[in-house]
Amino acid sequence: MGVLPDSWIRRMAREYRMIVPFADNRARKGKISFGVTSYGYDFRLAREFKIPEFSELKSLDPKRMKATDFRDRSAGYCLIPPNSFILGRSLEYFRIPRGVLVVCQGKSTYARCGLIVNVTPFEPEWEGFATVALVNSAPAPVKVYAGEGIAQLVFLQSTEECAVSYADRKGKYQAQKDIRLPRV
Repeated sequence: MGVLPDSWIRRMAREYRMIVPFADNRARKGKISFGVTSYGYDFRLAREFKIPEFSELKSLDPKRMKATDFRDRSAGYCLIPPNSFILGRSLEYFRIPRGVLVVCQGKSTYARCGLIVNVTPFEPEWEGFATVALVNSAPAPVKVYAGEGIAQLVFLQSTEECAVSYADRKGKYQAQKDIRLPRV
């Protein structure tokens, strides 16, 4: 496996629509950076959020999550309560090539506020908007901004293609268009 450089990311975004919409530059005055990096891509947060309704919940069970356990919000920002979390989604739609695995890490700007960004790897031939869990580990609310960078993706290319891709398995989160709750 090897890390893929910015030139590969630009080419794949242009020729194969791997990232749509694609942001070629990173620096944005007054905004948390997003776009292509030396060896990755900083993706943005969309305006859609799912906020848990903890007053109604006795527990969170990934086998029995219901849409009614969450309140939907569409806005330019979202405040995450202390020691809590919300779900969001990427602004970008991704199409991952068969010989590539993508890993994600939160941006340091948010990490310095106590925000933990949790996104599972993008498997070979997965496509869709990424659902993102944003965990506030701080004792005060943390504000996250739609349309600005939330996490960095690093693209790893295998020396050979996988025998069975996410698309081959007909993965349950394939081609997701919205924030997806857990499915079993």
